[in-house]
Amino acid sequence: EEGGEAAPLPPQCPPHLDAVPKRDMVALYCDTLLRGCKAEEAGDAMSKYLLEKLKMKENWLGIWKANPDLFFVNSEDLVVPSVGILVEVTWKPPQSSSSQIKASVSVVEPFASNIANMPRELVDNILEELDHCVPLLEIYPVEGQDNTVFEIAQALDIVRFFYDFIWRDWDADESCETYAALVEERIKLWCDIQNGSIPAPLGHRFKKHLEKYKILRLELIQYQSNIEEEPTEEEVVECWKKYYELVMLCGLLKIWEDLRLRAHGPLTPRILRRRKGYRDDRKTVTHTVAKTMTAEMIKNFSLDAALQHHENLNAALESCYSGDTVMIFPGEYKAVNLSMLTEDIIIKVLSFIDFFFLILLTLVVSKAQDIKLMHLTLVQQGTVDGIVVVESGHMTIANCVLKCEGTGVCVLTGASLTVTDSEITGAQGAGVELYPGSTALLEGNKIHHCNNTRASETSPRSLGGINIKVVPLPKLKMKNNHIFSNRGHGVTILQPTEIPASAEGVGELTASGDAEETLSKLMQDLRLEKNTNTLDDIKDIAVVHS
Repeated sequence: EEGGEAAPLPPQCPPHLDAVPKRDMVALYCDTLLRGCKAEEAGDAMSKYLLEKLKMKENWLGIWKANPDLFFVNSEDLVVPSVGILVEVTWKPPQSSSSQIKASVSVVEPFASNIANMPRELVDNILEELDHCVPLLEIYPVEGQDNTVFEIAQALDIVRFFYDFIWRDWDADESCETYAALVEERIKLWCDIQNGSIPAPLGHRFKKHLEKYKILRLELIQYQSNIEEEPTEEEVVECWKKYYELVMLCGLLKIWEDLRLRAHGPLTPRILRRRKGYRDDRKTVTHTVAKTMTAEMIKNFSLDAALQHHENLNAALESCYSGDTVMIFPGEYKAVNLSMLTEDIIIKVLSFIDFFFLILLTLVVSKAQDIKLMHLTLVQQGTVDGIVVVESGHMTIANCVLKCEGTGVCVLTGASLTVTDSEITGAQGAGVELYPGSTALLEGNKIHHCNNTRASETSPRSLGGINIKVVPLPKLKMKNNHIFSNRGHGVTILQPTEIPASAEGVGELTASGDAEETLSKLMQDLRLEKNTNTLDDIKDIAVVHS
């Protein structure tokens, strides 16, 4: 009705991906939609997926969220990010292939918008100029329609997320084994921002830079398209200026993606290598490592096993894809690639071999989803950081001996660790250090002679066997461990003096002021089964305020 107020918009279908676990998101994009795709093929793959969903229904209602610049001369004063109009979508298969799928729309009666005084005539004029065709990704189906429309809404969310957060125009130039590996890293980064593993200010800054990059890229394309015939000197200078600003932002975004913005202080992530993932045919390989290989050494392998032999461990790790096994024969090995573990592999020595050492001139760092170290003796030399750092994903350490020179095993925010039937000794800090929000299962281990510094045994910094930082609370389960001969406490729970109100399950611990009650509550939350563990240090478990 001309001159009257627009009706309010109905609710749209709820966002689909907000409730999807990270593992399922990785499976959806990497193993289904983009499996085997190169970067330049990703757009076509997403379009094909969306078109299949759109075939299911020709007409449905949606909210067209349009750029305010279409309607207003000065849209900067608007408090809403988009102009919402209730429309009916009429979709028919496109006659020609295009990277941007468009849909035919018409305004629904009664006229509804998120801007009460939006002139209906203006909307009609704008749609007339656009030939009543708008980008499909700008339309959000409304609630209350049938299941088919709900599926279309989910498909639009999935494709919209790909272009909003995953896709980069420089991807085709990246040297990456598979595009899916690149996609996986960006999904993990997004999940880390959403779940708070990356602090909110840093996550906001990353999103802001990403949005700025997209805006500048569109501005450059628009500026270049407006240049007629031969550009003037001023136009050439302006083009180069915009281009270099774009390149700088591109470089910054790449660095942020690789470093993962982990919130763990001085332990800056070191892995810049991208994950290769599984081979396209899903086949796995056993990599044997020995100075000299004999027929006797491989007689226990099955006849159909795919074997690759390497004279050094670095070469074996370089050749690994997810699912592979690295089998190491007697000797001393030094491997820089242990600090860049990204694939889901097993590294082990045959259990009947007694003489085996890995000499670590660098630390073992992993961001693989699921990696296993078995029957190894790791000897740390010349490094002061943790002998093993789990940056992300999950690591299993089974039947291993870790002889530390610097700090012990560090599990960073969001990562998880399982250690069974192993020995950790000699760390200058805690034998195991759990960062906020991490997860660990320790069973049947010996942790001893750690934190051998000159600090007094009564010093609050004498952390001893296990150090736990509890905001937010890590998940730790301990069973049948022997923690002894550490300078300091057996288990130290490091609790900040001032605890944020948002720290679930920790704020109430300080209210009572009762140390025993506090310790009991923390042990319950951490699943510390004290009775099944043997702690022989000066004070078995202590709460320390940082």
